[in-house]
Amino acid sequence: MKAKKESDILYIKNMVCNRCIAAVKQLLDDTNIGYRSVSLGEVLLTKTPSDKQTALLRTKLAEAGFLLLDDDRSKIIAKIKNIIIEMVHYNDDDNKYNLSAVLSEKLHRDYSFLSRLFSEVEGITIEKYNINQKIERIKELLVYDEISLKEIAFQLGYSSVAHLSAQFKKVTGLTPSYFKKNRSLTRKPLDTV
Repeated sequence: MKAKKESDILYIKNMVCNRCIAAVKQLLDDTNIGYRSVSLGEVLLTKTPSDKQTALLRTKLAEAGFLLLDDDRSKIIAKIKNIIIEMVHYNDDDNKYNLSAVLSEKLHRDYSFLSRLFSEVEGITIEKYNINQKIERIKELLVYDEISLKEIAFQLGYSSVAHLSAQFKKVTGLTPSYFKKNRSLTRKPLDTV
């Protein structure tokens, strides 16, 4: 299998769900840019688009709330966010993971470099970003009311319901049960977490 070149990949900020993937696919089709696959934050191209196609895509993406990333730092930050979103919101297989090891392995970078860069650019740590994503996932699961708090804790890799509840209260100021009873309390969109 041929290795991916950076020129064969577009990095797009603010892709946080399957609807985002569908929207980006539609924009790629509208601009006649061929792609092999589209995943959170990343488009694997069939060939490098022309400057005109890239400019048009950049405009259409911005109109839809996305941002085409050019600089390496932004690309790395977007990759970190997308990996965390994928693990927290869409991965039911492995609920216990070593975040630093996963990021280092997937990005082929030393975790201390990734951590410093993320904190410098985003103003929060990778760990805090991961916790914020977990809290939003907990809110989502509480609103769905399909599984117990114990099952939520297990699914998200918490050691206990008490640990989940303490972290939830620390971040939101509310207990999970209070949040569940007051469903009018809103969740944050994932691209603003």
